[in-house]
Amino acid sequence: MTARKMVMTDLLKAEDIKKALDAFAGETFDPKKFFEMIGMKAMTAENVKKVFQVLDVDGSGFIEEEELKFVLKGFSKDGRDLTDGETKAFLTAADKDGDGKIGIDEFEALVHE
Repeated sequence: MTARKMVMTDLLKAEDIKKALDAFAGETFDPKKFFEMIGMKAMTAENVKKVFQVLDVDGSGFIEEEELKFVLKGFSKDGRDLTDGETKAFLTAADKDGDGKIGIDEFEALVHE
């Protein structure tokens, strides 16, 4: 029997995710504020890395720009797509080594910044 893939609600409260998604429904997405609202800032580094693994759809070990656009869908199927501007701003905020993608340690650092 294979272990089922972890889902976001294994790690975070659905109501916190919904509140945060609603807050950014009509305004510019701010990843740091979003992560704080859903309770990730208070999580251990290990659990933040589990969230990263759920968001890393292709299992490459990185969240690339094309995955980042749909990052809110990783938290909830009701999440909206990020605009190109929001996607680029998120990437710029997290991509400390400038390789054009977000690694697991860069993600954890952004959450706990």
